[in-house]
Amino acid sequence: MAESDRGNVRRPAVAGSFYPAGPAELAKTIARMMSEVEKVSLENRPLGLIAPHAGYPYSGKVAAKAYKLLEGEEYDSVVVVSPSHTVFFKGSSVFDGSGYQTPLGLVEVDGQLAEKIASINPTAVYTSNMGHATGATRGEHALEVQLPFLQIVLGKFKLVPIVMGDQEEETIRSLGETLGAALQGTNTLMVASTDLSHFHSEDTARKLDFAVQEAIERYDPEALGKVLSSGEGEACGGGPVSSVMMAAKRLGGDRVQFLEYATSGAVTGDFDEVVGYLSAVIVAGKQAKTVKSVIGERAAAPSEDKILTDTDKQELRQMARDAIEAKLQDLPHESMPVKKFERKSGAFVTLKIDGQLRGCIGQIIAREPLYKIVADMAVAAAFEDPRFPPLTAVEFPKIELDISILTPLEKVHDLEEIEVGRDGLMIKLDMHSGLLLPQVATENNWDRTTFLEQTCLKAGLPKNSYRDRHAEIYKFSAEVI
Repeated sequence: MAESDRGNVRRPAVAGSFYPAGPAELAKTIARMMSEVEKVSLENRPLGLIAPHAGYPYSGKVAAKAYKLLEGEEYDSVVVVSPSHTVFFKGSSVFDGSGYQTPLGLVEVDGQLAEKIASINPTAVYTSNMGHATGATRGEHALEVQLPFLQIVLGKFKLVPIVMGDQEEETIRSLGETLGAALQGTNTLMVASTDLSHFHSEDTARKLDFAVQEAIERYDPEALGKVLSSGEGEACGGGPVSSVMMAAKRLGGDRVQFLEYATSGAVTGDFDEVVGYLSAVIVAGKQAKTVKSVIGERAAAPSEDKILTDTDKQELRQMARDAIEAKLQDLPHESMPVKKFERKSGAFVTLKIDGQLRGCIGQIIAREPLYKIVADMAVAAAFEDPRFPPLTAVEFPKIELDISILTPLEKVHDLEEIEVGRDGLMIKLDMHSGLLLPQVATENNWDRTTFLEQTCLKAGLPKNSYRDRHAEIYKFSAEVI
């Protein structure tokens, strides 16, 4: 989305309730809380923060303990990830407007970085107003309450606001990997917004919250997920915390350091039903890694050392067949590293028998080395395509096998950009998405319009949905083996 299109400003939803609505009183409140906490000494600068999001009288000092660490630091951008308390939706929503307003002024959205994040894996992390809007609903507070702290302590910075609509494992992982790819080489701080257990007795809350704290201190997103799914701990922003930790690991984050814990009982005097609050910091390593994108980094044409020779193609096809045969024989199979196939790429494997489709599974996300993704997708196409029964040993000698190695997704702004025979398509609208490989259009002699219509149908949408102004259309090319 062009910067000029990012017109809408998100107005404050909880000013006057969660924090003071007057700018002078708000600045004074934050300054007081910051003065009441000591700054922890760190070996290296913060890469990420974990901070609570309740009303300032309840969790403000716990949050201040984290934001105190930013004094004297400068970041070009801050990515704030919060859960959604007011509306449910799939995936993670990157705000599609120009800024977030607080009583302290406008925080400008980093449109370029937001667009980069949303272009990497647009089926799971996408530009939208969902979770950000105010109006009929109360308006999400978990992201908003972090901003005045950032405005006071950092002054000038740009913002990428992200609301996680659901906290399924795939959503968490997708956002973590996306941020890890998009933020490489940038001067960006990440903030995960979460409170802990709600409305238990003080003793019970501390037991639940300690389990969460322990997983966070271990810097272990998977352990945190298990604690939350088992009920051993509670955190309304557990998904954002896990995603930020995943991204930080990819960006060279060294460790997580616990900072502060408290419950609402300390303020209200009611210890029968409390809410828990925690703050922590993810500390950057001495030389934070510049991580190469593993999920669709915008790229130019492949360099000569990445062009596959006929021998390379034959080897990849044999790897795919070997993986399927091993599965048929119930033998263990692990893809052995092959240096010339170490580059990460998305790939689809298509199986046919007598010219008829027998299975097709792929992965758009460039998450694994080529030698591994080809073997894994071959097995998936043979045994996991829900449209077909698992491949049998009798069928195996008859299979015709195609491998499509994908380039990164590129957003289409003009339908004339689409070239049938060269481009594959992915169309996304609301919670629907569908993808067709370039060769599908060629094999069926489709023109551009038919290709667009068929991609919509693949997504479970009416065939003319590509004309919807909210529809997102992406193209890619594929080297077919």
